[in-house]
Amino acid sequence: MPVRTRLAPSPTGDPHLGSAYAALFNRAFAKRNGGQFILRIEDTDRTRNSVESEAAIFDALRWLGLDWDEGPDVGGDKGPYRQSERTAIYKEYIAKLISVGGAFHCFCSKERLDELRRDQMQRGATPKYDGKCLALDSGEIDERIARGDSHVIRLGVPDKGECRFVDGVRGEITIPWSQVDMQVLIKSDGFPTYHFASTVDDHLMGISHIFRGEEWISSFPKHQLIYRYFGWDMPLHYHLPLLRNPDQSKMSKRRNATSINYYRRCGFLRESLLNYLATMGWSMPEEREKFSMEEFYGEFNPERLSPRGPVFDIEKLSWLNGLYIRELTSEELKERVFDWAFGGNRLDRLLSLVRERSERFDDLFRQADYILGDRIELKEEDFEHRNLELDEIRKILHFVNKSLEELEEWNRDNLYESLNLLSKSMSLKFRDFLGPIFVAVSGRTVTLPLFDSLELLERDVVKMRIRSAIDVLGGISKKESKRLDREWRDLVSTQSS
Repeated sequence: MPVRTRLAPSPTGDPHLGSAYAALFNRAFAKRNGGQFILRIEDTDRTRNSVESEAAIFDALRWLGLDWDEGPDVGGDKGPYRQSERTAIYKEYIAKLISVGGAFHCFCSKERLDELRRDQMQRGATPKYDGKCLALDSGEIDERIARGDSHVIRLGVPDKGECRFVDGVRGEITIPWSQVDMQVLIKSDGFPTYHFASTVDDHLMGISHIFRGEEWISSFPKHQLIYRYFGWDMPLHYHLPLLRNPDQSKMSKRRNATSINYYRRCGFLRESLLNYLATMGWSMPEEREKFSMEEFYGEFNPERLSPRGPVFDIEKLSWLNGLYIRELTSEELKERVFDWAFGGNRLDRLLSLVRERSERFDDLFRQADYILGDRIELKEEDFEHRNLELDEIRKILHFVNKSLEELEEWNRDNLYESLNLLSKSMSLKFRDFLGPIFVAVSGRTVTLPLFDSLELLERDVVKMRIRSAIDVLGGISKKESKRLDREWRDLVSTQSS
């Protein structure tokens, strides 16, 4: 059987470091075994997908050198490679699954399901669907569908026994069926959920091996059931350990930079970032920490994968990056630095901002230092404001980060509109509201136009600077963060009503 691996990201935000992590091991295994690496876009979440996010995924993966053999933009004989273009396929296969008793129609209302979940949680039971619609006969189902009643299609799950499977990293795993929910496979809008679409696509695209994060272990039984109902052979799975912070907590965008573009924007070389990711849960036979991708592909063996959560330490990555920088020739370094600082139309955009504000060439660097390099180190007194208390400033910065996270298209006009609306919702003068943001992003109170600066710096850099500014102001506890999140959601709901 030919080796075929895949990466299947959702185009719902900035390209994630976890996607690069999974892509690296999937691609390495395919290359090591003379196979193909496929990119498939999981875009069935119509409320969150964006064309911009898909384009950013392509760009980030290609910047890293993680190109693919088949995919939406390069073609292949197993396409289409966007799930939104495969709905007719899912319709055909869900009908087959229902016919063999592997799935059923569910007409339960959201209110009933919410009440069921509350009751189960109060009793300490595992929250899951109770199977109420399993008893519906075909006549009633046909009648309700013809009447236009809203419904979903769920996976049939055994009520006894357990799911057993062998994971390539962890060995044998057992999960009781009593812990597995009757997963929604087709939503009320007719679109499939990830669980159904991905299993059908993996089979039809001939995927033989899957390297993915360990957070998918709990979903494995649902996928195994679908394969069994259809009588298909299942790909071999390797669940990679989650990337962790130095304190062993899970690496997440609420605490860390998780976008590939953040590391790109901060001046990390693609070679060092890939090298470092390759050491996350895997090691060279002689435990070498620095190696090329050619060496990695030549040595990669999944038997050397460890289930222990690897620590993603930016200081260690910086050290490794320094080794790679010092190996560059002068010409290579000059080319890399220029591309990092002024690549694309970045120089044109910077010059358009400083032209009318400059009298000498060195004014460019004086005005744009926080864009070309890191922001100066902040102190609490930098945020002293005649109209705002420190607690209010922390709230502003927290709300701003929440709003920036939700912004779909990252450009100056959208940034202005989003933050202007937020300031009005908080009943703050826009000038007062923007003051702490200027300081958090640039380290000073007067900068180049703020919204152009935010666009140039890009989302993850801006969010990390704001997050570090909040830490300078004493930070926000988990309890306070939950309270502020609720307050922010109330503001957002007020804006949309």
